[in-house]
Amino acid sequence: MKRSIELMAVAAAVLLFGFATSTPAQNLAGASVASPRIRSGEGRVTIPESSKAKPGDAGVRAHANVLVFELKAGKPDEAPPYSGFGFETPASLACVYHLVPFTWGCNPNNPALTNPTGGSNTIAIVDAFDDPNATSDLGTFSTQFNLPAATFTVVYATGTKPSLDPTGGWELEESLDIEWVHAMAPKAEIYLVEAASDNDADLLQAVSVASNLVRCGSKSACPGTATGTGEVVMSWGGGEDPSETSADVYFTTPGVVYFAASGDAPGVEYPCASPNVVCTGGTTTARNPYTGDFLYELTWEDGGGGASFYEPIPSYQSSIRSIRRRVGYARGVPDLSFDSNPDTGVWVYDSNDYEGAPADWTIVGGTSVASASLAGVVNSAGHFASSSAAELTTIYGHLGVWNDFHDIVAGICGPYAGWVATMGWDFCTGVGSAVGYGGK
Repeated sequence: MKRSIELMAVAAAVLLFGFATSTPAQNLAGASVASPRIRSGEGRVTIPESSKAKPGDAGVRAHANVLVFELKAGKPDEAPPYSGFGFETPASLACVYHLVPFTWGCNPNNPALTNPTGGSNTIAIVDAFDDPNATSDLGTFSTQFNLPAATFTVVYATGTKPSLDPTGGWELEESLDIEWVHAMAPKAEIYLVEAASDNDADLLQAVSVASNLVRCGSKSACPGTATGTGEVVMSWGGGEDPSETSADVYFTTPGVVYFAASGDAPGVEYPCASPNVVCTGGTTTARNPYTGDFLYELTWEDGGGGASFYEPIPSYQSSIRSIRRRVGYARGVPDLSFDSNPDTGVWVYDSNDYEGAPADWTIVGGTSVASASLAGVVNSAGHFASSSAAELTTIYGHLGVWNDFHDIVAGICGPYAGWVATMGWDFCTGVGSAVGYGGK
């Protein structure tokens, strides 16, 4: 009964506010009621070992932010988008977020949908351990979804190949990151920088290498006259720790904008809480269970967010009165959001063993989807801010601009599900989700 009441409340909010990002006139019945019923999307969400936070990790070890959606009936033999399923592809999310010309329903099974075509300069992705199949898996993903071949290089942060993650979870994270960065910015040059382990010290060393690759085209230090610009993606995080402010300097390389995932559970993660990082939260892209057509976007109740315990409010947030009322003197997260709910997950190809069994096409969610994808969207916007703070000043300067950001006004999140999405910035989705390339 309680669940029914919650769903009725969400449906009422949808009807009241009309918050379908792509189809304002669309109703809960969907756009293609005459279409054949799509296959069941029933299943369960599992958490890889690499994505589990453990006691004592804060300030010492980071975890991935990827979750797996396992279909109850199992996967068909053909490659995705499996006929009749409503899980997300590069083209379907490009449609939802108006990165390409809009097609009614943004249905993943519609062959008329088109992929993003932008991207330039450099995006460097930082992850832990080695993904030996990264290059070939990215090629398989690109071929399947009609993306151009990627300009892609793997770099070992220490100069020595890291070991494998024995659970396969970090390899899945790496596949997600490189494939969805490429999906949203197919013309950008991509580096995967592999840290020796998931310890904070190793990951931050890899961030320095990634920053130099974006800025200088080299993993070693370069002269101050370097002019490269681009993005660094950090889809991992850990609990906040009093020492975190001393690490904020790692995210200040000129010409580099840093992206991090807000986390897949209520609360605040670092480095997402850093004022020098664009913190990306999660949403749900709800689809009609009979047709697969896009209905509306609402919060993902498990997405991370809140007010930092240790980071002070930055100028780009303190200048907006509505945010200041919510966060007081603390840094508030997330900044903006993207589909991350594993129930409305994205396709990823990973040929590495995952938890002792061979893997291939997998439906995944988690705010790693948001950090990778939004880094690609901002790259494709082509403005290349001088820093994360400059990028965030632009984003917050367009708060409430309907053709730049979709203000998500329904759904819950946070500890004890105690926060509610509201008009304007909130702890669930920040300024909302992307609409096109404006204001980014």
